[in-house]
Formats: sequence, structure tokens, C-alpha cells
Amino acid sequence: MEDDGVVTVYNNSAITDTKKKNSFSIKVQLAQMLRGGTIVEVINTEQAKIAEGAGACAIVVSESNQRGISRMPDPSLIKEIKRVVSVPVMAKVRVGHFVEGQIMEAIGVDYIDESEVLALSDDQNYINKHNFRVPFVAGCRGLGEALSRVREGAALIRIQGDVSGLGDIVETVRNVRSVMGNIRVLTNMDEDEVFAFAKKISAPYDLVAQTKQLGRLPVVQFAAGGIATPADAALIMQLGCDGVFIGSEIFTGSDSVRRVRAIIRAVMHYNDPHVLAETSCGVVDALARLNLNEDEGEQSENGGDQRN
Repeated sequence: MEDDGVVTVYNNSAITDTKKKNSFSIKVQLAQMLRGGTIVEVINTEQAKIAEGAGACAIVVSESNQRGISRMPDPSLIKEIKRVVSVPVMAKVRVGHFVEGQIMEAIGVDYIDESEVLALSDDQNYINKHNFRVPFVAGCRGLGEALSRVREGAALIRIQGDVSGLGDIVETVRNVRSVMGNIRVLTNMDEDEVFAFAKKISAPYDLVAQTKQLGRLPVVQFAAGGIATPADAALIMQLGCDGVFIGSEIFTGSDSVRRVRAIIRAVMHYNDPHVLAETSCGVVDALARLNLNEDEGEQSENGGDQRN
């Protein structure tokens, strides 16, 4: 670590910001305030109010039009949502699009999510997050990618899974287990092996060494993708994440208020099977129904099941 950098304390350990004095320390602390919570994606003020009422620790605004090139949400929508809710508001920007980041910072969002779910604006470079006062969220699918995003200035890591919005959690579980498994391997390594491991996963050595010391990522780690039920959310938490993102597809169908509230409660009580059983009772899995209907439609189009 560079001697002239700013030291950030996390669980009695330190990471260094070499770019802006004190800024990264503040951003990491702001991200830690979200630990143990649920961040809900919304596309309008009605959904934002539902998420706040259900107990979301923050909301992330995305554009409602999913056709064509997906970009940052309309600033006027973010301003409108900020007027009607009191929880922190996060907004998505495209990977590498630092101007979208500047716009989001200018209108006063609390966090910026550099989201690979949106269309890419730069396929070679991520945003230099140290140039912003607002904390950034960044996605990953592995430990090396996570630590690279932290080096760029991400104060919260989002372990990303399925992005189809169909409630398939398998990719999310796979990626969370990959990150946590590599951390366990790293923790048990001899000090001399860390250099080679850092090179193998293409991650900064100092952050790899710090992760070994901490036994976890040096910033808050959430997970996203396919989390559609209280059991899904509790599973992700028990695997070692600090919180979850749930997509706006959770508002599909009837009784969305009950589903959102059930998932948020499951995150809060993820180690209590009795609470999880209670929250799971009567919760209609609209996403599962949607998948079933789509499968049936595909079978009809293909003339049905051809197996004997």
C-alpha cells in the first residue's frame, strides 16, 4: 500500500485510497450502513413507496423501457422518487460511462450502481470511482473481479447472478460460492503463495493480502439476480453475503406488497427457520408461474413434448 494514501478502517483492518483525501473512508462507511438490508429495484414512485414501506434499506432506480439500449434512468424520475421517499436512493449507470455518473451525482443520488446489466458504454474501462464523492456499487462474478472493482473505488460489491428477471437463483449461488470459496482457500494459504494467487485471479496483491487477513472482502458484499422468494434471500445471506438486491420483477402480478415485505423480513431473520416458514406461507411465486407459462408456450409452439 502506498504511504501517502488515505487509510480506511474496516473490521479493525485497513485499505488505502490513493486518490482522494478521506473520500473513500466516508464512502465505505456509508456502504456499511446498508449491511443486513435489502435493496429493491424500482421503476416508478409507486414501487418506491412500496419498497420503503416494506422496510428496504435503499432503493435502486432503473429505466422502465427494457427495449433497445438500456441506459441510466431519467433524472426527472429520480428527483420525483427522492421527493416521496426518505430511504437512500441509488441509480444505475452504464459501465465506463463516467458522464452518466456525473449526472447522477449532480442530482443528488445517495449511491451509484455501475451496472453491467445495462448496455456497455466502454468495453475496456470501468469508471474511476475515486473521482466521485458518491459511493459506487460495482458487480462481479468472481473474487479477482471483485477486488479489481474495489481498487477502482467501489465501496460495495454486488455479486451478480442471473439477469433475465425470471427468478433463477442458480447462477447467483454459483458465483457467491465461488467468491466465498476462493476466500477460504486464500485464508488458508501460506504467505508466499499469495503473490501467485493474486496473479492467477488478476487482482491487486495488496487487496488480496488484506482479504486473506480479514477472511472476507474488504468492503460490503451483496448479491443480486434470481432472488424471488424469502427462502432465496435467506440462502444468499447464509452463504455469507451482507444483503441482497431484488429486481423490479418482484412487483409482477398480484400481492406484490406482501412478497416484498416477506423477502425483506427473511433477510433480517435469515437464521431463524420459524420466521422463514412464516414469511414463506401464502406468498405467491409469480415468477415461477411466469416461467411455467413460458415453458408451456414454448412446448405449444414446438408441437408439445416429443418424448415417448
